[in-house]
Amino acid sequence: MVGVTLPDAPWRHWPGLDRLTAALGEGNARVVGGAVRDTLLGIPVSDVDIATPLDPQDVMQRLERAGIKVIPTGLAHGTVTAVSSGTVVEVTTLRRDLETDGRRATVAFTDDWREDAARRDFTINALYADPATGAIFDYFGGLADLDARHVRFIGDPLRRIAEDHLRILRFFRFLARFGDSPDAASLDACTARANDLMALSRERIADELLKLVVAKDAVRVIAMMLERGIFRPVIPEITSVERLARVVSLEAEAGLEPDPVRRLAALLPADAAIAESVGARLKLSNVQRKRLIAATEAELFGAPRAAAYRLGRDEAIDRLFLFDRPTALVDARDLTGWEIPRLPISGGALIQRGLSKGPDVARALRTVESQWIAEGFPGEDRVAQIADAVADQALRSRSSA
Repeated sequence: MVGVTLPDAPWRHWPGLDRLTAALGEGNARVVGGAVRDTLLGIPVSDVDIATPLDPQDVMQRLERAGIKVIPTGLAHGTVTAVSSGTVVEVTTLRRDLETDGRRATVAFTDDWREDAARRDFTINALYADPATGAIFDYFGGLADLDARHVRFIGDPLRRIAEDHLRILRFFRFLARFGDSPDAASLDACTARANDLMALSRERIADELLKLVVAKDAVRVIAMMLERGIFRPVIPEITSVERLARVVSLEAEAGLEPDPVRRLAALLPADAAIAESVGARLKLSNVQRKRLIAATEAELFGAPRAAAYRLGRDEAIDRLFLFDRPTALVDARDLTGWEIPRLPISGGALIQRGLSKGPDVARALRTVESQWIAEGFPGEDRVAQIADAVADQALRSRSSA
């Protein structure tokens, strides 16, 4: 990518972006990180970060003078959020690390672009671009690495990991998303320091893991991680990628978006106790935990549509894919296009048929619903017939009691 400049992209024409960079002054604003990397790769960009050598207070004053709304979202770390004509951008003063403990850093501000780049994680994330001219600034060979799909830490990999242990998981996530080949020294450093993951909050681990499993090359990279013992300190229950590979293939064939919870379930044994333990350890949301546990069961309640009605569409597809049913692909496609119906009768209709309010109606309604599901969700006329039969049976049973 020698002589590369930033290609045109929709984000470069966002309303208010020119006004924002002009307010900071010539040479005081460069787009950095993901927006540059993804634009070079032809990937749509949704977030833009700007780096500046200006002090945060100076940034705020310049933007406010230009009539741009400024929110001091992370002032201690040099970050403000600017809203210009509806465009939201984070503006961060160049920084250097004073002290790190593997989880957080104490920073000082600087006006040295290279010093700011040196504290970032990977070479492909340390690319800067002039938003107006598209000129790219590359201090550590990021363009060549991006061209080669090579994921590499900046400088000494062990030092980068010591600064933030989460970079171990980020290395593999970026490898799964962008990389064809890992840097050998970086890979060895991640392997050597895998136990450092134990010092991280489980929420940070979960966030990275759920992003990793939906990356395009997740199966190959997770297999590499297993070979290197990366998961052993924090999620030793992950021992195989076989089920994940099957789920990835089925999702692609069914035209479904990669699902992080389903893919995490595929990495775990089909054991409710293990799913509950991992969900709690990673501090997943209650909804995610419930789904992870439900995905350990194969029961479809007679048919895939019945499972989708009782559990939810995603949960039914989980069971189709995770337990390798012969018709999983056909059934998943059917569920994707099927609108889950509502029972077309209420308890009031059963009361009109002579049943008493309370437990009698609740039991009868459950019986009607079960028959309706078993018959494949017929329409109102058939449901009325089912309700008549159920109500008659209930009334006969009551009179003979």
